[in-house]
Amino acid sequence: MLKRMSVLFCGAAFAVMTAGYATAQTATQEAKEKTKTAADKTKTTLTDAEITSAVKTKLLADSTVGGLKLDVDTEHGVVTLSGPVHSAAERAQAVKLAHETKGVKSVKNNLKLDTAGTTGRTDKDDKLKAEAKEDAAKAKEKTKDAGEKTKDVSKEAAQKTKDAAVKTKDVTADAAITSEVKTKLLGDTKVGGLKIDVDTKDNVVTLTGTVSSAAEKAEAIRLAKTTTGVKSVVDKLVVK
Repeated sequence: MLKRMSVLFCGAAFAVMTAGYATAQTATQEAKEKTKTAADKTKTTLTDAEITSAVKTKLLADSTVGGLKLDVDTEHGVVTLSGPVHSAAERAQAVKLAHETKGVKSVKNNLKLDTAGTTGRTDKDDKLKAEAKEDAAKAKEKTKDAGEKTKDVSKEAAQKTKDAAVKTKDVTADAAITSEVKTKLLGDTKVGGLKIDVDTKDNVVTLTGTVSSAAEKAEAIRLAKTTTGVKSVVDKLVVK
């Protein structure tokens, strides 16, 4: 009788230990999955920002495409092109450049044919285009640096909180917004974009500098507010 009770007791103890071990394994696996998911989300966001910058740079550098007037947005590797073009050839070239950019899964063509526009170029247009290309290159470099920092954060995600990844994501988003707003200001003929500084923090854009009229000021603010990702705009523009 005592021998039988001993066997039963040992069996019960083994079952409890096995169940506890299985629970611990499950918890560990779930923690790994959460860490991997957080890292993947951060990586996706950075990749989208890099793709947007790369596509915009190609459009600005191409002589066939009026890159200053085209908007580029990327989500999960899908690029959306919007804005006016002067011909079907320009539209086809813009779509082709986007398709050929590394990391692009597909391209949504929201480009509209502007038959009333002209394709004449002036020295001012060339200067604005050069400035926009330089800004896009700087934004790309900032995005690259942010990407390297995010990789390091992802490696240590098991020991650090999710807030670190979120903070890195915000920095990248701010850099992309700054580049997009600056490009819009440079491409708009109503705004002296070269005299306006753009800063972004936590998706809030601050415009500083001088404008020649209230109409120019209103247009600059409108362009900033209608940029994807912008929560609000702080107006520090001075009319002179």
